[in-house]
Amino acid sequence: MLPWEDTLYLADSANAPYGVRDPADILRLSVKNTELLIAMGAKIIVVACNTATTNAIGHLRTHYPIPFIGIEPAIKPAALKTRSKVVGVLATRGTLSSELFHNSSKLYAQGIRVLEREGTGLVERIEAGEALSQGTKELLKSFIDPMLDQGMDCLVLGCTHYPYLLPLLRELLPEGFPIIDSGEAVARQTKAVLEAGHALREKRAPTHIFHGNGDVSVLKGLLEAPGAEVTRLDF
Repeated sequence: MLPWEDTLYLADSANAPYGVRDPADILRLSVKNTELLIAMGAKIIVVACNTATTNAIGHLRTHYPIPFIGIEPAIKPAALKTRSKVVGVLATRGTLSSELFHNSSKLYAQGIRVLEREGTGLVERIEAGEALSQGTKELLKSFIDPMLDQGMDCLVLGCTHYPYLLPLLRELLPEGFPIIDSGEAVARQTKAVLEAGHALREKRAPTHIFHGNGDVSVLKGLLEAPGAEVTRLDF
């Protein structure tokens, strides 16, 4: 949706997963990453983590002068789509226990049963380059099957790592089963905010720079952006 925009990405793998950390630690890491991105020239920041959004975005928006785009589990579209009135949410503990998540569920899921499932171990497996391994599939199945047994007919991915599991999820779920994540909505909102601020780039070849503080070979393997530059950076 933003073909001319430069991308600057921080993969804070050294501190992942955020979902098992306490709120004060999540806020500290979010502030650290924000200040680094601003120092590198960011004009808008997508907080590309459900846990960081639900625990830190309020603070970030009041303490820094640029726009922030948040990510939270897509409860509203799932509530509109479900027919059985049972929606599954696969997320981290930090997201599921947050006030923002509970407020969203209360606001948008009235009359809907929301099955919350903590995806313990999934982020670590994805970060280790094992997103599509048999072990990951078996772990994922242990989370999905109980929700299916309880009547779930729509699954919300409440962690930005989890879309890498889509091939496995499509094997484990019935054909055509609705799987909802926030990616497209976040892209639309980012574009709308840049347009409103007259901050869109002119048509020219963009750069895509990805910094990781862990094993960047895994990051390289996950990337699909042509010409992306991946470097290791201690932060």
